Amino acid sequence: MNFDMVGPALVLGLGAIGSAIGCAIAGMASHGIMSRTEENHGKFIGMAALPSSQVIYAFVLMLVMADSIKAKTLSPLSGIAIGLSIGLAIMISSIYQGKCAATGIQAAAKQPAIYGKCFAALGIVESFSLFAFVFALLLM
Repeated sequence: MNFDMVGPALVLGLGAIGSAIGCAIAGMASHGIMSRTEENHGKFIGMAALPSSQVIYAFVLMLVMADSIKAKTLSPLSGIAIGLSIGLAIMISSIYQGKCAATGIQAAAKQPAIYGKCFAALGIVESFSLFAFVFALLLM
């Protein structure tokens, strides 16, 4: 059995799981708020979709890792270690970004003027996925 592509599969799988969970958490908050408000539903849906962006980092890493393993510049064991650790970092960041988006949605529903300010915290949480992404590229 060939385990060469376990690392790339891990990073993509964990990243996708995290993004799905984060979007679900924020989406549920968005649904609750939309049921009580008559307008600005698109803003809430947009904020709920933010954790989906982190799967892009996982996807790019999967492609780069797979190419590096095929080119024999990255060992499959190193790929597993990088895939697991970076995949977990992206997953956890996505989940917490979803939680942060859920509270941002709730806050913006009460005070619409703070909607834009809620994106600051969402960006800070996302930056940890971006750091993990860059660190993974440096390791390969």
